[in-house]
Amino acid sequence: MGIQIISVSHKKTPISIREKFAFTQEQQEAMMEKMVSYLEVSECVVLSTCNRMEMYVYADCASTSYVFNLMEDVLMEEAGAQDDNLGDYLLFYHGKRAIDHLFYVASGLDSMVIGEDQILGQVKDAHKMARELGTTGVYLNTFFRNAVTAAKKIKTDTDLSRTSVSTATLAIKVAEEELGTLKGKNCMIIGASGKIGGTVLMNLQSYKDVNIYTTVRKNKVVSTKHFKSEFTEIDYDERYQYAGDMDVIISATSSPHYTLTEPGLKAAITKKKPRVFVDLAVPVDIDSRVRFWDYTAYYNIDDFTRISKENNEKKLHEAKVASNMLDEYTLQFEQWMVFQKSLGIMHTAKTNFIDVAEHKGVEKAFDHLFYWVRENNSPEDLETFFRCLNH
Repeated sequence: MGIQIISVSHKKTPISIREKFAFTQEQQEAMMEKMVSYLEVSECVVLSTCNRMEMYVYADCASTSYVFNLMEDVLMEEAGAQDDNLGDYLLFYHGKRAIDHLFYVASGLDSMVIGEDQILGQVKDAHKMARELGTTGVYLNTFFRNAVTAAKKIKTDTDLSRTSVSTATLAIKVAEEELGTLKGKNCMIIGASGKIGGTVLMNLQSYKDVNIYTTVRKNKVVSTKHFKSEFTEIDYDERYQYAGDMDVIISATSSPHYTLTEPGLKAAITKKKPRVFVDLAVPVDIDSRVRFWDYTAYYNIDDFTRISKENNEKKLHEAKVASNMLDEYTLQFEQWMVFQKSLGIMHTAKTNFIDVAEHKGVEKAFDHLFYWVRENNSPEDLETFFRCLNH
């Protein structure tokens, strides 16, 4: 009973498996509605990013193992998973571990890149989608709001996110490392109208003398109000025509299919020169066989492990500070959970106290209350109870 989480994340799952759980918004909504259709489950939120897919539920009465089985069945059904071994990649959290997990996720402490900023917005979006769908209630609403509040506090009170690092910034960093410089280079961003692609575009514009190209679908444009300098928009259908002139191609779409295939690129690229392909999508956008080409570097989400490790080591001190701050927030939420679940008990105790007080006086009412506490608690719980009264 309580809050339970099932997770597929970068922590133990390679991209080849994670892409099976890269659900569309429609699929996420279907899973949430399916979960709350069970009598045992009253609330559900699904969080899906390039590095994780997680389902959060609140179940009041059912056993933990039973609810986990329901969650796993719904997850596997939506993924169309036939391979029983996929269950080996699932992580399960309940009780305090579940509470700690969301607070760590929202704060960027559970990310591949510690302190990255994008996850907080993704957590808020997931909660908003569930709210609008009507699959959340008092428990998960409070849970997610408190996690977001804690994450914002960490962002403002620690240096964890002062130097903003994310997969989007790492994409540009690896391209610069491979080519030596981005000055004078041609860089194409496929999917710049999306959140990750838009972040790549904004970060890339901080580099001087880079020729930036973005692809756009028909009847769609990239909003320019958030960007500092000019870039060239090309029709998505013409991406191969421009590919031969590019030094860097970064793709970050939500497409279920390749945006760039190896045969398509072979036909388009005739000139040999150093090139960098960076795939920030799950499922992958770029045919990974390009990694075997001469003069070519290829990176996907899982290839950022080394770079993110270096970044994480630099942030270990701030991560410890942030973790200590989270202890206070998670404790407050645990206290709220116990209080919320005990409202019925408190109402009954209050009613009985008032009834005894009216007939026998307040002193007798207190005696009755303390006697009831003594007879219905273990010695350890009694010590805790009276220690709290003494504060």
